[in-house]
Amino acid sequence: MLRTDPEGHGPVRYGPSALPDDGLPVLPELSAALARATARSGERPIGGDTALLDAACGYWLRRGLPTRPRQVAAAPGAPSLLLALTAALGGDVLVPRPCSAWWAPYARLLGRPVFPVATPAECGGVPDPYALLETVRRVRAEGGDPRLLVLSVADDPTATVAPPEVLHEAVEAAAGEGLHLVSDETWRDTVHDPHGTVLLSPAEMLPERVTVVTDLAGAFLPAGWPAALVRFPAGVTGDALHARVLDVLTALDARIADPVAAAAAYALDEPDAVTERLTASVRLHARVAHAVHTTLAAAGVLVRPPQAGRHLYADLGPLRSGLAGRGVRDAQDLEDFLTARLEQPAPGGHRFGDDLGALRVRLSTAEFLGRTDEEREECLLSPTPLELPHVQRALLSLKSVFDALRDDAQRWESPR
Repeated sequence: MLRTDPEGHGPVRYGPSALPDDGLPVLPELSAALARATARSGERPIGGDTALLDAACGYWLRRGLPTRPRQVAAAPGAPSLLLALTAALGGDVLVPRPCSAWWAPYARLLGRPVFPVATPAECGGVPDPYALLETVRRVRAEGGDPRLLVLSVADDPTATVAPPEVLHEAVEAAAGEGLHLVSDETWRDTVHDPHGTVLLSPAEMLPERVTVVTDLAGAFLPAGWPAALVRFPAGVTGDALHARVLDVLTALDARIADPVAAAAAYALDEPDAVTERLTASVRLHARVAHAVHTTLAAAGVLVRPPQAGRHLYADLGPLRSGLAGRGVRDAQDLEDFLTARLEQPAPGGHRFGDDLGALRVRLSTAEFLGRTDEEREECLLSPTPLELPHVQRALLSLKSVFDALRDDAQRWESPR
Protein backbone atom coordinates (compact mmCIF):
# COMPACT_ATOMS: atom_id res chain seq x y z
CA MET A 1 0.00 0.00 0.00
CA LEU A 2 1.50 3.31 -1.07
CA ARG A 3 0.56 5.12 2.14
CA THR A 4 3.13 3.05 4.03
CA ASP A 5 5.83 5.37 2.73
CA PRO A 6 6.50 7.61 5.76
CA GLU A 7 7.87 10.43 3.63
CA GLY A 8 4.41 10.92 2.17
CA HIS A 9 2.97 12.09 5.46
CA GLY A 10 4.60 15.48 5.93
CA PRO A 11 7.29 16.66 8.35
CA VAL A 12 5.43 15.33 11.40
CA ARG A 13 4.96 11.93 9.75
CA TYR A 14 1.77 10.31 10.99
CA GLY A 15 0.94 12.84 13.70
CA PRO A 16 0.78 12.25 17.43
CA SER A 17 -1.69 9.86 19.00
CA ALA A 18 -3.73 11.20 21.91
CA LEU A 19 -2.84 10.35 25.50
CA PRO A 20 -4.88 7.39 26.79
CA ASP A 21 -7.89 8.86 28.59
CA ASP A 22 -9.19 7.44 31.87
CA GLY A 23 -12.67 7.21 30.37
CA LEU A 24 -14.34 8.26 33.63
CA PRO A 25 -16.78 11.06 34.41
CA VAL A 26 -15.08 14.24 35.66
CA LEU A 27 -14.69 14.37 39.43
CA PRO A 28 -17.44 16.70 40.75
CA GLU A 29 -15.06 18.58 43.05
CA LEU A 30 -12.79 19.23 40.09
CA SER A 31 -15.68 20.54 38.01
CA ALA A 32 -16.64 22.81 40.89
CA ALA A 33 -13.10 24.22 41.10
CA LEU A 34 -13.21 24.98 37.39
CA ALA A 35 -16.69 26.50 37.58
CA ARG A 36 -15.72 28.85 40.39
CA ALA A 37 -13.10 30.43 38.13
CA THR A 38 -15.25 30.91 35.04
CA ALA A 39 -16.32 34.40 36.12
CA ARG A 40 -12.76 35.70 36.25
CA SER A 41 -11.88 38.01 33.40
CA GLY A 42 -8.17 38.68 33.97
CA GLU A 43 -5.45 36.99 31.96
CA ARG A 44 -3.19 34.46 33.63
CA PRO A 45 0.50 35.29 33.22
CA ILE A 46 2.60 33.26 30.83
CA GLY A 47 4.13 30.40 32.77
CA GLY A 48 1.38 30.23 35.41
CA ASP A 49 0.24 32.34 38.35
CA THR A 50 1.36 32.15 41.98
CA ALA A 51 -1.37 29.73 43.10
CA LEU A 52 -0.58 27.21 40.38
CA LEU A 53 3.21 27.45 40.79
CA ASP A 54 2.95 27.06 44.58
CA ALA A 55 0.72 24.01 44.14
CA ALA A 56 3.25 22.54 41.70
CA CYS A 57 6.06 23.05 44.22
CA GLY A 58 4.06 21.22 46.86
CA TYR A 59 3.34 18.40 44.43
CA TRP A 60 7.03 17.85 43.67
CA LEU A 61 8.10 18.26 47.30
CA ARG A 62 5.81 15.37 48.27
CA ARG A 63 7.64 13.27 45.67
CA GLY A 64 11.10 13.99 47.00
CA LEU A 65 11.99 16.89 44.68
CA PRO A 66 12.23 20.17 46.65
CA THR A 67 11.23 22.91 44.23
CA ARG A 68 10.95 26.69 44.31
CA PRO A 69 8.41 28.64 42.25
CA ARG A 70 11.13 30.14 40.05
CA GLN A 71 12.00 26.59 38.93
CA VAL A 72 8.50 25.96 37.57
CA ALA A 73 6.46 26.99 34.56
CA ALA A 74 3.05 25.91 33.29
CA ALA A 75 1.60 25.73 29.80
CA PRO A 76 -1.53 24.43 28.03
CA GLY A 77 -0.27 20.88 27.54
CA ALA A 78 3.09 19.15 27.57
CA PRO A 79 3.63 19.45 23.78
CA SER A 80 4.03 23.22 24.02
CA LEU A 81 6.55 22.76 26.82
CA LEU A 82 8.60 20.24 24.86
CA LEU A 83 8.48 22.52 21.82
CA ALA A 84 9.77 25.40 23.95
CA LEU A 85 12.49 23.26 25.56
CA THR A 86 13.67 21.92 22.20
CA ALA A 87 13.82 25.43 20.78
CA ALA A 88 15.66 26.73 23.85
CA LEU A 89 18.26 23.95 24.03
CA GLY A 90 19.01 23.70 20.31
CA GLY A 91 20.84 20.81 18.70
CA ASP A 92 19.68 17.32 17.79
CA VAL A 93 17.23 15.24 19.83
CA LEU A 94 17.53 11.63 20.95
CA VAL A 95 14.52 9.53 21.98
CA PRO A 96 14.02 5.88 22.93
CA ARG A 97 12.29 3.63 20.40
CA PRO A 98 9.34 3.42 20.82
CA CYS A 99 8.45 6.68 22.53
CA SER A 100 5.42 8.86 23.24
CA ALA A 101 3.80 9.85 19.98
CA TRP A 102 3.97 13.58 20.71
CA TRP A 103 7.74 13.81 21.35
CA ALA A 104 9.24 13.70 17.87
CA PRO A 105 6.79 15.80 15.80
CA TYR A 106 7.60 18.99 17.73
CA ALA A 107 11.31 18.60 17.13
CA ARG A 108 10.65 18.02 13.43
CA LEU A 109 8.50 21.15 13.26
CA LEU A 110 11.59 23.06 14.41
CA GLY A 111 13.70 21.32 11.80
CA ARG A 112 15.65 19.39 14.45
CA PRO A 113 16.81 15.86 13.60
CA VAL A 114 15.40 13.16 15.88
CA PHE A 115 17.46 10.01 16.44
CA PRO A 116 15.79 6.92 17.93
CA VAL A 117 17.75 4.72 20.35
CA ALA A 118 16.97 1.10 21.16
CA THR A 119 15.63 0.32 24.63
CA PRO A 120 16.81 -2.46 26.97
CA ALA A 121 14.96 -5.76 27.25
CA GLU A 122 13.63 -4.93 30.72
CA CYS A 123 11.54 -1.92 29.80
CA GLY A 124 10.72 0.87 27.40
CA GLY A 125 10.99 4.60 27.95
CA VAL A 126 14.75 4.81 28.51
CA PRO A 127 17.57 4.09 26.06
CA ASP A 128 19.93 1.18 26.34
CA PRO A 129 23.15 2.89 27.56
CA TYR A 130 25.41 1.20 25.02
CA ALA A 131 23.04 1.95 22.17
CA LEU A 132 22.88 5.56 23.39
CA LEU A 133 26.67 5.93 23.39
CA GLU A 134 26.92 4.41 19.92
CA THR A 135 24.16 6.67 18.57
CA VAL A 136 25.80 9.79 19.99
CA ARG A 137 29.16 8.74 18.53
CA ARG A 138 27.64 8.10 15.11
CA VAL A 139 25.65 11.35 15.05
CA ARG A 140 28.72 13.40 15.97
CA ALA A 141 30.86 11.56 13.42
CA GLU A 142 28.31 12.57 10.76
CA GLY A 143 28.47 16.22 11.81
CA GLY A 144 25.41 16.25 14.08
CA ASP A 145 25.06 18.02 17.41
CA PRO A 146 23.13 15.85 19.92
CA ARG A 147 22.14 17.92 22.96
CA LEU A 148 18.81 16.64 24.26
CA LEU A 149 17.64 13.21 25.41
CA VAL A 150 13.93 12.76 26.15
CA LEU A 151 12.99 9.75 28.27
CA SER A 152 10.19 8.45 30.46
CA VAL A 153 10.47 6.29 33.56
CA ALA A 154 6.76 5.36 33.56
CA ASP A 155 6.32 4.94 29.86
CA ASP A 156 3.84 5.56 27.12
CA PRO A 157 3.47 3.48 24.98
CA THR A 158 5.01 0.39 26.65
CA ALA A 159 3.32 0.85 30.09
CA THR A 160 6.55 -0.26 31.79
CA VAL A 161 8.50 1.32 34.65
CA ALA A 162 12.28 1.47 34.27
CA PRO A 163 14.11 -0.31 37.13
CA PRO A 164 16.40 2.07 39.07
CA GLU A 165 19.58 0.29 37.97
CA VAL A 166 18.60 0.48 34.29
CA LEU A 167 17.69 4.14 34.62
CA HIS A 168 20.92 4.91 36.46
CA GLU A 169 23.05 3.42 33.66
CA ALA A 170 21.16 5.40 31.01
CA VAL A 171 21.43 8.65 32.98
CA GLU A 172 25.17 8.12 33.57
CA ALA A 173 25.74 7.49 29.86
CA ALA A 174 23.80 10.64 28.92
CA ALA A 175 25.65 12.74 31.49
CA GLY A 176 29.00 11.48 30.24
CA GLU A 177 28.11 12.74 26.77
CA GLY A 178 27.01 16.16 28.05
CA LEU A 179 23.35 15.69 27.12
CA HIS A 180 20.51 17.55 28.79
CA LEU A 181 17.68 15.24 29.85
CA VAL A 182 13.96 15.91 29.69
CA SER A 183 12.10 13.43 31.88
CA ASP A 184 8.45 13.03 30.87
CA GLU A 185 6.75 12.03 34.12
CA THR A 186 3.16 12.25 32.93
CA TRP A 187 2.42 8.69 34.11
CA ARG A 188 4.40 8.53 37.36
CA ASP A 189 1.23 8.78 39.49
CA THR A 190 -0.47 5.89 37.69
CA VAL A 191 1.85 3.06 38.76
CA HIS A 192 -0.31 -0.04 39.25
CA ASP A 193 1.56 -1.39 42.28
CA PRO A 194 3.11 1.61 44.05
CA HIS A 195 4.25 -0.53 46.98
CA GLY A 196 5.93 -3.14 44.79
CA THR A 197 7.36 -0.89 42.08
CA VAL A 198 10.29 1.45 42.69
CA LEU A 199 9.99 4.57 40.57
CA LEU A 200 12.81 7.11 40.62
CA SER A 201 13.00 10.37 38.72
CA PRO A 202 16.20 11.10 36.79
CA ALA A 203 16.06 14.48 38.55
CA GLU A 204 16.91 12.63 41.77
CA MET A 205 20.01 11.13 40.14
CA LEU A 206 21.27 14.09 38.11
CA PRO A 207 19.52 17.20 39.44
CA GLU A 208 21.67 19.72 37.59
CA ARG A 209 20.98 18.32 34.09
CA VAL A 210 17.37 17.07 34.22
CA THR A 211 14.23 19.02 33.38
CA VAL A 212 10.97 17.32 34.37
CA VAL A 213 7.78 17.64 32.32
CA THR A 214 4.39 16.31 33.36
CA ASP A 215 1.08 16.58 31.54
CA LEU A 216 -1.74 16.71 34.07
CA ALA A 217 -3.94 14.67 31.73
CA GLY A 218 -1.96 11.65 32.93
CA ALA A 219 -3.40 11.57 36.44
CA PHE A 220 -5.22 14.73 37.48
CA LEU A 221 -7.22 16.46 34.72
CA PRO A 222 -9.41 15.41 31.80
CA ALA A 223 -7.59 15.41 28.47
CA GLY A 224 -9.83 18.25 27.27
CA TRP A 225 -8.51 20.57 30.00
CA PRO A 226 -4.95 21.12 28.72
CA ALA A 227 -2.40 21.89 31.43
CA ALA A 228 1.18 20.78 32.01
CA LEU A 229 4.13 21.65 34.21
CA VAL A 230 7.87 21.86 33.79
CA ARG A 231 10.43 21.76 36.61
CA PHE A 232 13.84 23.20 35.76
CA PRO A 233 17.11 22.36 37.51
CA ALA A 234 18.16 24.70 40.31
CA GLY A 235 21.05 27.06 39.63
CA VAL A 236 22.34 29.25 36.85
CA THR A 237 21.81 26.74 34.04
CA GLY A 238 18.22 26.08 35.08
CA ASP A 239 17.47 29.78 35.47
CA ALA A 240 18.75 30.52 31.97
CA LEU A 241 16.74 27.65 30.48
CA HIS A 242 13.64 28.82 32.36
CA ALA A 243 14.01 32.31 30.89
CA ARG A 244 14.44 30.99 27.34
CA VAL A 245 11.42 28.70 27.65
CA LEU A 246 9.27 31.58 28.90
CA ASP A 247 10.38 33.60 25.87
CA VAL A 248 9.14 30.84 23.56
CA LEU A 249 5.87 30.41 25.47
CA THR A 250 5.35 34.17 25.28
CA ALA A 251 5.87 34.14 21.52
CA LEU A 252 3.29 31.35 21.27
CA ASP A 253 0.94 33.08 23.74
CA ALA A 254 0.84 29.67 25.43
CA ARG A 255 -1.09 30.39 28.61
CA ILE A 256 -3.46 28.09 30.47
CA ALA A 257 -7.11 29.13 30.46
CA ASP A 258 -8.03 30.67 33.81
CA PRO A 259 -10.63 28.03 34.84
CA VAL A 260 -8.29 25.18 33.87
CA ALA A 261 -5.45 26.75 35.87
CA ALA A 262 -7.72 26.95 38.91
CA ALA A 263 -8.71 23.30 38.55
CA ALA A 264 -5.07 22.31 38.10
CA ALA A 265 -4.03 24.14 41.28
CA TYR A 266 -6.85 22.43 43.17
CA ALA A 267 -5.83 18.99 41.89
CA LEU A 268 -2.13 19.50 42.59
CA ASP A 269 -2.89 20.31 46.23
CA GLU A 270 -4.13 16.68 46.33
CA PRO A 271 -7.19 16.98 48.59
CA ASP A 272 -8.83 13.73 49.69
CA ALA A 273 -11.39 13.77 46.86
CA VAL A 274 -8.62 13.89 44.25
CA THR A 275 -6.36 11.26 45.82
CA GLU A 276 -9.26 8.87 46.44
CA ARG A 277 -10.44 9.15 42.83
CA LEU A 278 -6.89 8.69 41.51
CA THR A 279 -6.35 5.60 43.67
CA ALA A 280 -9.64 4.09 42.53
CA SER A 281 -8.95 4.92 38.88
CA VAL A 282 -5.46 3.41 38.94
CA ARG A 283 -6.78 0.25 40.62
CA LEU A 284 -9.54 -0.10 38.02
CA HIS A 285 -7.26 0.36 35.03
CA ALA A 286 -4.68 -2.01 36.51
CA ARG A 287 -7.30 -4.75 36.77
CA VAL A 288 -8.46 -4.24 33.21
CA ALA A 289 -4.87 -4.06 31.94
CA HIS A 290 -4.07 -7.36 33.63
CA ALA A 291 -7.11 -9.01 32.04
CA VAL A 292 -6.22 -7.65 28.58
CA HIS A 293 -2.59 -8.76 29.03
CA THR A 294 -3.72 -12.29 29.91
CA THR A 295 -5.93 -12.47 26.82
CA LEU A 296 -3.23 -11.21 24.48
CA ALA A 297 -0.54 -13.48 25.89
CA ALA A 298 -2.82 -16.52 25.56
CA ALA A 299 -3.25 -15.68 21.87
CA GLY A 300 0.51 -15.68 21.34
CA VAL A 301 0.98 -11.91 21.30
CA LEU A 302 4.19 -10.48 22.77
CA VAL A 303 3.33 -7.88 25.40
CA ARG A 304 5.19 -6.80 28.53
CA PRO A 305 3.11 -6.93 31.73
CA PRO A 306 1.70 -3.40 32.18
CA GLN A 307 3.01 -1.55 35.23
CA ALA A 308 1.63 1.98 34.79
CA GLY A 309 -0.83 4.04 32.82
CA ARG A 310 -4.00 3.06 31.00
CA HIS A 311 -2.58 1.20 28.04
CA LEU A 312 -0.64 -1.80 26.76
CA TYR A 313 1.79 -2.16 23.88
CA ALA A 314 1.29 -5.35 21.90
CA ASP A 315 3.58 -6.98 19.33
CA LEU A 316 1.62 -9.17 16.92
CA GLY A 317 4.75 -10.34 15.11
CA PRO A 318 4.12 -14.00 16.03
CA LEU A 319 0.75 -13.77 14.25
CA ARG A 320 2.17 -12.20 11.08
CA SER A 321 1.40 -15.13 8.79
CA GLY A 322 -2.29 -15.13 9.68
CA LEU A 323 -2.53 -11.35 9.48
CA ALA A 324 -0.95 -11.36 6.03
CA GLY A 325 -3.84 -13.54 4.87
CA ARG A 326 -6.14 -10.69 5.95
CA GLY A 327 -4.12 -8.09 4.05
CA VAL A 328 -2.27 -6.79 7.14
CA ARG A 329 1.41 -6.26 6.34
CA ASP A 330 2.49 -3.25 8.38
CA ALA A 331 1.57 -1.18 11.43
CA GLN A 332 -0.82 1.10 9.53
CA ASP A 333 -2.66 -1.90 8.14
CA LEU A 334 -2.80 -3.36 11.63
CA GLU A 335 -4.12 -0.10 13.08
CA ASP A 336 -6.89 0.00 10.48
CA PHE A 337 -7.75 -3.68 10.94
CA LEU A 338 -7.91 -3.70 14.75
CA THR A 339 -9.68 -0.35 14.98
CA ALA A 340 -12.45 -1.78 12.82
CA ARG A 341 -12.59 -5.21 14.46
CA LEU A 342 -12.37 -4.01 18.07
CA GLU A 343 -14.43 -0.86 17.42
CA GLN A 344 -11.91 1.15 19.41
CA PRO A 345 -8.75 3.13 18.60
CA ALA A 346 -5.67 0.95 18.16
CA PRO A 347 -2.83 3.29 17.08
CA GLY A 348 -0.01 1.47 15.34
CA GLY A 349 3.58 1.43 16.53
CA HIS A 350 4.66 3.70 13.68
CA ARG A 351 3.01 6.56 15.59
CA PHE A 352 5.44 5.92 18.44
CA GLY A 353 8.58 5.90 16.33
CA ASP A 354 8.62 2.14 15.83
CA ASP A 355 9.38 0.53 12.50
CA LEU A 356 6.45 0.69 10.12
CA GLY A 357 6.99 -2.96 9.25
CA ALA A 358 6.67 -4.09 12.87
CA LEU A 359 3.17 -5.26 13.79
CA ARG A 360 2.74 -3.33 17.03
CA VAL A 361 -0.18 -1.39 18.51
CA ARG A 362 -1.12 0.42 21.69
CA LEU A 363 -4.42 -0.54 23.27
CA SER A 364 -6.22 1.64 25.81
CA THR A 365 -7.89 0.12 28.87
CA ALA A 366 -10.51 2.89 28.97
CA GLU A 367 -12.19 1.33 25.94
CA PHE A 368 -13.22 -1.69 28.02
CA LEU A 369 -15.08 0.29 30.70
CA GLY A 370 -18.29 0.88 28.74
CA ARG A 371 -19.87 3.29 26.29
CA THR A 372 -21.70 5.60 28.70
CA ASP A 373 -20.80 7.62 31.78
CA GLU A 374 -23.16 5.42 33.78
CA GLU A 375 -21.38 2.22 32.76
CA ARG A 376 -17.96 3.68 33.45
CA GLU A 377 -19.02 5.09 36.81
CA GLU A 378 -20.32 1.62 37.66
CA CYS A 379 -16.88 0.19 36.90
CA LEU A 380 -15.26 2.69 39.23
CA LEU A 381 -17.59 1.88 42.12
CA SER A 382 -17.76 -1.89 41.69
CA PRO A 383 -15.54 -4.14 43.84
CA THR A 384 -15.50 -6.63 40.93
CA PRO A 385 -15.52 -4.52 37.74
CA LEU A 386 -14.37 -7.39 35.52
CA GLU A 387 -17.60 -9.23 36.31
CA LEU A 388 -19.85 -6.45 35.04
CA PRO A 389 -21.72 -7.56 31.90
CA HIS A 390 -20.53 -4.72 29.65
CA VAL A 391 -16.88 -5.26 30.69
CA GLN A 392 -17.16 -8.99 30.13
CA ARG A 393 -18.63 -8.39 26.67
CA ALA A 394 -15.73 -6.11 25.74
CA LEU A 395 -13.14 -8.59 27.00
CA LEU A 396 -14.86 -11.49 25.22
CA SER A 397 -14.86 -9.48 21.99
CA LEU A 398 -11.11 -8.90 22.39
CA LYS A 399 -10.57 -12.61 23.03
CA SER A 400 -12.60 -13.57 19.99
CA VAL A 401 -10.60 -11.31 17.68
CA PHE A 402 -7.20 -12.41 18.94
CA ASP A 403 -8.04 -16.10 19.20
CA ALA A 404 -9.10 -15.97 15.55
CA LEU A 405 -5.79 -14.33 14.62
CA ARG A 406 -3.90 -17.01 16.57
CA ASP A 407 -5.83 -19.77 14.79
CA ASP A 408 -5.11 -18.15 11.41
CA ALA A 409 -1.40 -18.01 12.19
CA GLN A 410 -1.35 -21.67 13.24
CA ARG A 411 -3.03 -22.73 10.00
CA TRP A 412 -0.41 -20.86 7.98
CA GLU A 413 2.56 -22.37 9.84
CA SER A 414 4.71 -24.71 7.78
CA PRO A 415 4.35 -28.39 8.69
CA ARG A 416 7.14 -29.55 10.97
